[in-house]
Amino acid sequence: MPRKRPGRVRTMNTNRREALKLSSMAPEDYNVRPGEVKSIACPDCRTWRRIMGDKVLKIREHCISDKVAEGEKHTTCPGSDQLVELDIDVRRWQVKQDRLLREAMPQDNRRAAQQFYKPLPAPAAPVSRIKAEVTLGTARQSYLAHRKGCTRCVGGQHCTDGGILARRYVLALNQEPARREAHKEMERQELRTTRKQTAPAARKAQWAKHGGTAVETANNRCADRTPGSLSEFRGPQLPLAPRDMEAHDRRQAELGKQYAQRKSAASAA
Repeated sequence: MPRKRPGRVRTMNTNRREALKLSSMAPEDYNVRPGEVKSIACPDCRTWRRIMGDKVLKIREHCISDKVAEGEKHTTCPGSDQLVELDIDVRRWQVKQDRLLREAMPQDNRRAAQQFYKPLPAPAAPVSRIKAEVTLGTARQSYLAHRKGCTRCVGGQHCTDGGILARRYVLALNQEPARREAHKEMERQELRTTRKQTAPAARKAQWAKHGGTAVETANNRCADRTPGSLSEFRGPQLPLAPRDMEAHDRRQAELGKQYAQRKSAASAA
């Protein structure tokens, strides 16, 4: 690739003005990027012209009119051969210009060629369509929460979701007794299973405590009893008649009168 040579200053003439400092101009009115042709907007005619020279910088001689080829008079611009002083930090100026170019660029051009779209989360399902364990408490809470936030559920009228929640609540209310009975039956079944699992160990501990030989001997012992004798399990002879017969008779008479009065009142009603 051929090297770009800077434009030569072919004359020592100037327009006898003070050197134009780039710091006094707007940053977008000149271009001093490294590797590019230096150019500037002429302060007099406001047209972009080339900056000539490598060490001594001048604005290239140019005409005011761009229609000299059409026969108009050639008039030199007063800004020709204007000395230019590079008194700015080129690196900072370039960073600032790059940022301005990015901001001024259309939005479509600033985007990358390949777009990576983040998938949108799926909308949450309504409460009436959530499949979960339905209990009396959850069904009631869901129904009341929907009624509180829905404007179409007024009085005995319901919207689509409100009707579904109401039917679910009524169904749970009807199934609650059966559910409680099933829960109790399950608890009883677990208790019976636990007892069956612990019963052999408990019997084994009882046999170890009382001694198997003594129990077997007591069970296998058969002793003859005399007629009229009481068993050792019955204890002493208990009285069969009340101690005060008169008080017993009076109490029985009072109970008979009370029973007759209750029977007559029930038949009259």
